Amino acid sequence: MTEVAIDRVSPPPAEEGLGDERIAELYSEGAGSPWLRVNFVSSIDGAATRQGLSGGLSDDADHRVFDILRRLCDVVVVGAGTVRAEGYGAMRVDEASQRARRDAGLTAHPVFAIVSASLDLDPASPIFRDAPQRPIIVTTELSRRDTREALAEVADVVVCGAERVEPGRLVAGLVERGLTRIHCEGGPHLFGDLIAAGVVDELCLTVSPTLEAGVAMRISAGAAPILPVGMRLAHVLQADDTLLLRYVRRV
Repeated sequence: MTEVAIDRVSPPPAEEGLGDERIAELYSEGAGSPWLRVNFVSSIDGAATRQGLSGGLSDDADHRVFDILRRLCDVVVVGAGTVRAEGYGAMRVDEASQRARRDAGLTAHPVFAIVSASLDLDPASPIFRDAPQRPIIVTTELSRRDTREALAEVADVVVCGAERVEPGRLVAGLVERGLTRIHCEGGPHLFGDLIAAGVVDELCLTVSPTLEAGVAMRISAGAAPILPVGMRLAHVLQADDTLLLRYVRRV
């Protein structure tokens, strides 16, 4: 893929033609430990998907930042519905990302953590069969014991709640494993739960320059926090008409 030009427009001074290392630096500024980052794409009229998939809104700039953000984390967390809808495979990054991760003292590939209350997952899937790092499945006490046992052959199955996965327990469980740089790629219901639990430290939002209309879901859905979560704009990157925004929790 031809490397799309990405410039920084805020905060000043502006920078043109950012390299991958510089983009990684910008997304690393101020990140603590533990740290939960969420990454989404949205149209300018608020749609999180096109024809049911977020990938329809993504462009080369979004793909580039998407890959760079995976370089910076210990674990990628995704809801099972998004895993199925978006066609996720095993959690692997490209060779350039592997080198960057090793240089930073990380494993070549991040761990894949899938959040699933129902455990509608196939143990024979390439997600597990081809995984370079043993995946984690986060579920509830209500999930079927026999299904948990079957999936435990190919992944670490962790119970983090009775009827619903509790975000606080999810984060604590990952941190206990040394996975402190947590990167969530959706979906909207998982993001909504994370917001309501007050555990989101950062949102990386790509704004796609399209008007989608229709009935597409927002990037977050479900339970609302008691109070809105204040966020601070950390930077604005631009690639042609696409904006790449980074917000961090206001303290």
